[in-house]
Amino acid sequence: MRMRPTKKFLLALVLSGATLTALSYWARCSTASPLSAVDVGALLGQAESRGNANLAAKGRAHVSQDIPCIINDEYSVSCRREASEVYVPFSFLRKYFEVYGKLAYRDGKEVLDWQHSYSKVMVPQARYQHTGPFLWFENYNVAVRDRVKCISGLEGVPISTQWDPRGHLYPVQIAQFGLSHFSKNLSEPRPLVIVLDDGIRAQYGSWVASSKGKAGYTRFVDDTAQSHVVEFTTSGTAEDQGVAFALRKELYNLTLSVDLRVIFNGSLSVVLTAGGGGGKPSLYGVHYIMTDTHLAVDDRDIYYGIGTSRSWMHLTRDLGVDLVKGLSFGQHRTAARPRNLRVHSIVLRGHGLLDNLTLSSSAHEAHFFDAADWFVRRQDDAGGWPIKVTRRLSNGMLELEPGWYSAMAQGQAMSVLTRAFATTGKRDYLDAALRAVGPFRIRSESRGVMTTFLGKFVWYEEYPTVPSSFVLNGFIYSLFGLYDLKSTCGEGSSEELCRDAAKLFADGMVSLKRMLPLFDTGSGTVYDLRHFSLGVAPNLARWDYHTTHINQLLYLGTIDDDPAFGATAERWVQYMKGKRAPHN
Repeated sequence: MRMRPTKKFLLALVLSGATLTALSYWARCSTASPLSAVDVGALLGQAESRGNANLAAKGRAHVSQDIPCIINDEYSVSCRREASEVYVPFSFLRKYFEVYGKLAYRDGKEVLDWQHSYSKVMVPQARYQHTGPFLWFENYNVAVRDRVKCISGLEGVPISTQWDPRGHLYPVQIAQFGLSHFSKNLSEPRPLVIVLDDGIRAQYGSWVASSKGKAGYTRFVDDTAQSHVVEFTTSGTAEDQGVAFALRKELYNLTLSVDLRVIFNGSLSVVLTAGGGGGKPSLYGVHYIMTDTHLAVDDRDIYYGIGTSRSWMHLTRDLGVDLVKGLSFGQHRTAARPRNLRVHSIVLRGHGLLDNLTLSSSAHEAHFFDAADWFVRRQDDAGGWPIKVTRRLSNGMLELEPGWYSAMAQGQAMSVLTRAFATTGKRDYLDAALRAVGPFRIRSESRGVMTTFLGKFVWYEEYPTVPSSFVLNGFIYSLFGLYDLKSTCGEGSSEELCRDAAKLFADGMVSLKRMLPLFDTGSGTVYDLRHFSLGVAPNLARWDYHTTHINQLLYLGTIDDDPAFGATAERWVQYMKGKRAPHN
């Protein structure tokens, strides 16, 4: 049907009016004040006075205003209120509840990444084996810890500043150094090894004698080493630049290994280069010299003492660690590792012999045996490794004089020595591990490491104080050491000491299962039981120690099928996510 002209006219008129109205609104909106200048509260008040309470309520739900939060009637913080909801600053929550968080991006969106704890649980992937990796220690790099002053040039093990800034040889740290390297050696790819000189010929570079002074080198067969060696001789004067191994190109392999015999005033220096690229590279010197001083620093030159013996020695050095520890010496914090670090050259001075000069990407096995050999050399007649610094606990209420033993040190030393025996078959390692049982049979009051809880449950003390402190993680580490020893004992071993190790382990496991609930706070764990022994406030475990407790129970659960270990570990994992035990 055709539309009449009158209807067409009316339709056109309506459309024109609608268009003019839309343009009018658009023009008005374009000249209106921005939202930030609008009195939103006044507009909502007008809506409410006109009877549109629903609109007003919806609007007010999106209006926020400052409001003070009064905290326990003691102080206030500035908060924000939206309707009936109050928002508290995360900076306050983080400190008040000891939670953790930071702004981050996920799926392209900015979020607040809130965490109740800061550490990670290490779930065992296989049954714990006394010949395999030690627990989760492949994740540790002991040498770079802040409490490690340096790696001794003479002993090849960490020097600790824990409890004494001058530095001392702490058996626990030495054992963990060895066990971490043993575990890395099993879990990481084989290292890349570059032999620079095997005594017969040089590779990847050549020896260059200084034109100043009487520097020179020669090769011959040494009867003591029963090998071809390089003999170097220099004048030792200040202007003597020594005998240098000039590399054809700089190498990024930063683990130095060498057999060295220093005869007179000798030293081995490594020149390192850092940076480069668009800028001028920086040069550093790491020097290994004849002195008993552990570490000395002169600007960018780092000096490590290797003792004054004129016998053959084997050095294995992580050049990156040695450099950073030197640059950090005397500082309050660890120095940053120079970027793009590489070996430029190696310089010999004085008079000495050299063999098997290599650079490699790592040398975990050599570092492990440095620790194992230290435990054999340094064990005393009681079978222990005395700790030669004072240890004070609980604000000085408990104190251990220098010369105390630690069950944790004894146990972790057993774990090192039994693995060294399993790897080499050398009886010295197993004999030392068996002798380490000795302090476990002596009470803390008599300079041993054994105590009892309520006179009934045996406990092996990390810190054998009187009264007892009952540290949980150190006790469990000692149990792993006893387990490793009892599992290693076999033919030819001392039957009595093997039986002792087995009984000490069994007794300790009974105590652990009965006493484990005492360390549960309902929201975390306690580090020890000093609140019971001394009647003081509980010593709550930091999250990293709480996680250590969990990890230890999970690994114990692979060698003991008692369901208490798994159930307790799972409950403690939930505490890390903010869960708590129920109220009454």
